[in-house]
Amino acid sequence: MSKKKNRSEGHAANDASMAVSHAPVVLDIEGLTLSADDRRRLAHPLTGGLILFARNWRDRTQLTSLCAEIKSIRPDVLICVDHEGGRVQRFKTDGFTHVPAMRRLGEMWMNDGKGGEGAGAMAATDAATACGYILASELRACGVDLTFTPVLDLDWGESGVIGDRAFHSDPKVVSVLAKSVMHGLLLAGMANCGKHFPGHGFVKADSHVDVPVDKRSLKAILKDDAKPYEWMSNSLTSVMPAHVIYPKVDSQPAGFSRVWLQDILREQMGFTGVIFSDDLSMEGASVAGSYTQGGIAALNAGCDMVLLCNQSLNGGSAVDALLDGLQEALVAGDWVASPDSEARRLDLLPQTAPLTWDELMRHPAYHQALSKLP
Repeated sequence: MSKKKNRSEGHAANDASMAVSHAPVVLDIEGLTLSADDRRRLAHPLTGGLILFARNWRDRTQLTSLCAEIKSIRPDVLICVDHEGGRVQRFKTDGFTHVPAMRRLGEMWMNDGKGGEGAGAMAATDAATACGYILASELRACGVDLTFTPVLDLDWGESGVIGDRAFHSDPKVVSVLAKSVMHGLLLAGMANCGKHFPGHGFVKADSHVDVPVDKRSLKAILKDDAKPYEWMSNSLTSVMPAHVIYPKVDSQPAGFSRVWLQDILREQMGFTGVIFSDDLSMEGASVAGSYTQGGIAALNAGCDMVLLCNQSLNGGSAVDALLDGLQEALVAGDWVASPDSEARRLDLLPQTAPLTWDELMRHPAYHQALSKLP
């Protein structure tokens, strides 16, 4: 009798915890099509997004079919990709435009040529809008909802992992060019994601394989690296914090820090969009413990969604462990489902129908954008 009562109470607790919808996990898949395990994980109530990689790409027909199958299982799932241009572009063949690295736009800004003072800046903003429109329109034509761009890190000349992904070293130039890229994304019906808050460009270490530490003061960081987030708080629809420790501000990396996410980004800067954790499998996230512990820490710090990348390979046991672990932690009260987070997630989904690829190839705005690429 006692055991039956406890089991019933457990089911009741689970039902109550899942009654508040919040799907915070962004996971990945192994191949070109969905496996039975992929379908099962997509149907999990905590799955809210799926990130694609180059291994999930063969051609446009395959990608479009894959995205359609994903949506047939979960119409509300957010299909994402890292597709910035330059060296971070997952789909590069079968008609996809190879958009230049964002540093090229910063170089345009600095080159007035014979056009007089400011001519380079104006040309660069026009080209940036074209880059955003091409990135988003091509992705949307294949069924992708969001690309994690623009990179707002400053180019301090130290970081190899950022490098030419950054627009410029001046936060004013970065802000204007990033906003222009975001305008292009918006013209194609896509949201945006500024990264890596409050800035990854100053440190030399790569957070994929190390735990970077930025020893500057809060005043110095807010004066330079974090300025684009302050200046674009009404334009950014999502933000991804850096797996970097800023010890003069907090002992935890920014993505696990309530100080950075709640006190500074939300309260001080007024940001109201989605906060994504960076990949929980990166070395920079290892300080938080296991993937489940990292996910809980990120959610409790203020992230709306947590990414776990490249763990679907070889059976995907780590993905299942994260989903199961977060669900158990939810029941236990170790994190609290947030209807506000869920509403923010759903707001990232495109609100307009995309052009098909054939329609896009005939669209005058697309050809105009192509002509403006640097």
